[in-house]
Amino acid sequence: MPRILITGAAGFLGSHLCDRFIAEGYEVVAMDNLITGDLRNLEHLQALPQFSFVHHDVSTHIHLNGPLDYILHFASPASPIDYLKIPIQTLKVGSLGTHNCLGLALAKKARILVASTSEVYGDPLVHPQTEEYWGNVNPIGPRGVYDEAKRFQEALTMAYHTYHGLETRIIRIFNTYGPRMRLNDGRVLPAFIGQALRGEDLTVFGDGSQTRSFCYVDDLVEGIYRLLLSDYPYPVNIGNPDEITILQFAEEIIKLTGTDQKIVHQPLPKDDPTQRQPDITKAREILGWEPKVSRAEGLKITYDAFRNLPNDLLYKQEHRDFKAYSK
Repeated sequence: MPRILITGAAGFLGSHLCDRFIAEGYEVVAMDNLITGDLRNLEHLQALPQFSFVHHDVSTHIHLNGPLDYILHFASPASPIDYLKIPIQTLKVGSLGTHNCLGLALAKKARILVASTSEVYGDPLVHPQTEEYWGNVNPIGPRGVYDEAKRFQEALTMAYHTYHGLETRIIRIFNTYGPRMRLNDGRVLPAFIGQALRGEDLTVFGDGSQTRSFCYVDDLVEGIYRLLLSDYPYPVNIGNPDEITILQFAEEIIKLTGTDQKIVHQPLPKDDPTQRQPDITKAREILGWEPKVSRAEGLKITYDAFRNLPNDLLYKQEHRDFKAYSK
């Protein structure tokens, strides 16, 4: 039974990765410091003998007994609200946390995949974004703590690959959605659905012409699985190229939820990207991967999951006054 360490395992993506690798017959060691993760995302796995959980901050030294075949490094705040609230921790997990995970991979002779992001492209001047594009990032802007942490993470990962010969993989994740997202984490999809469920008007920032490309979580997990088992060490975009404006997306949510809320406009946050669309040529050619779940299908599944949340989560006040619903 191959053994894999998944950091950030109690988060949205991490927990879905735990499910997938358990289903594939792996022994899964889940690690999280629970700053933004939630153990409820993993409670259905707790009784399994091939699953274990370690409460640990990867920004400090990682000690793990026994052999290890793979590492998925997904520990990081992932929404604007989180990384603006805890900027130092965000920088540390992208730098020190990545360094510790790479050092563990080297010691264990394990292959490691690190989770980078479309945010490395910043507010792109190239559209759609290819892996060869170097980006347009403001390093001292409010989003810089996340963007630059991920850019440094990629550089450090490639340094371990070239200097130590470590088997590394880098995924650049575009906007992903699905069950287990935190309803009030500040990202546009849960923000819109939460507002609709609470009977509130939907808040669109700017004129709503900025675009995003939403990928359902099952499609993303399939891409991650294929990239980990591939022989390709360089960054690969994984996302759904079906681009939509935020205003159109708000209208889709209103139609989906059957509500009659208005759309209200607020000023656009600083450094909010105006365009986001992945070029997935490499994913198609190298991994034989492309998304399968349509936005209509994925949104219905996600809406049903949010609709069944208890009221204490639906009406939780944390973060609801934040104005950067942009990721």
